[in-house]
Amino acid sequence: MRPLAELQRQFAEALLDPRRPMPAECIDPAGHPDPLRFAVYRNNVASSLIEALEAAYPAVRRLVGEEFFRAAARPYVLQDPPDSPIMLRYGEGFADFLERFASLSDYPYLADVARIERAWLEAYHAAEAEPLDPADLAGIVADRVADLCFTLHPSMRLVRSAFPALTIWHANVQEQTPPPIDLDAGPEDVLIARPVAEVQARLLPAGGALLLQSLARGSPLAEAASRASAACPSFELTTCLAVVLESGLLTGSRLRGRRGAGNRRNIPTCR
Repeated sequence: MRPLAELQRQFAEALLDPRRPMPAECIDPAGHPDPLRFAVYRNNVASSLIEALEAAYPAVRRLVGEEFFRAAARPYVLQDPPDSPIMLRYGEGFADFLERFASLSDYPYLADVARIERAWLEAYHAAEAEPLDPADLAGIVADRVADLCFTLHPSMRLVRSAFPALTIWHANVQEQTPPPIDLDAGPEDVLIARPVAEVQARLLPAGGALLLQSLARGSPLAEAASRASAACPSFELTTCLAVVLESGLLTGSRLRGRRGAGNRRNIPTCR
């Protein structure tokens, strides 16, 4: 008798790879090999994982149709089985898989739609955090606003697409027939977050994603705005900040210290 760990490994590998033989230890109640029963079990495992992907990516499924979705999902399931008993995490790499899938070359936007769906799912299950009250910033003197660093809500996700991916996603999560969409409408930067009870997915103004990426890395406001402005000439700080505040993305603030100058408010210094 082989060690249990080896048997379990061979059993798991054979389940997800039809080219592998059934382990010899898989026998029926009479003690005979039962490849038919094993084949049924193998198919049920693959079908269950495909159904998990269907539940996580409903807009992608609608865009390509159920039959095509299941056909595309099967090779993904076989090459990327779950590595955790928490099925919520399963399918994290599905968007990247779709981007490389040759049969989907006519759907160049599909991977970004999948990224929005993944971000929505992650935001839904993210940790809770109390949004910052804008009144908490009222006492900061004007010459220190540039030094503000922010803590962003843990549910925040960003998807930057060269296609109108948010428009496509919105059109395909509704029950009615989706309207025609101009794929040449231009890129869309998408903010997904759940600051309170429901997940919000909204279009960011020009440069907004760049601003949030910098703030998330701990950059003070002036530096984050400068980077966004340099990369995006149409960037407007006031417009982007309005979206950030309306979305409840800020959960904390602190001032970056200046050499030779103390903080004028009792706010922790940004490292």
